[in-house]
Amino acid sequence: MIDGKTFRQGLDKFFKSPTCLNARVQIELPNGEFFDITGAKLLENKIIGIKDTETHRLVLSCAKPITKMNKIIGKL
Repeated sequence: MIDGKTFRQGLDKFFKSPTCLNARVQIELPNGEFFDITGAKLLENKIIGIKDTETHRLVLSCAKPITKMNKIIGKL
């Protein structure tokens, strides 16, 4: 699990590069498939029986890519 603070730190590093500002944003599933992120929602949890820090969750929506991506040649 990743919390909002850690997620923000990663995004801040990502957006420092002008190249990343135009990069496609995807999520990789455990089976190796890649999906495009199509949206994000902030949702509120029921407070009964959960930690105080888990009152909300950020949910990313995704869909299969319309255009096929080529093979990945390396990680940066």
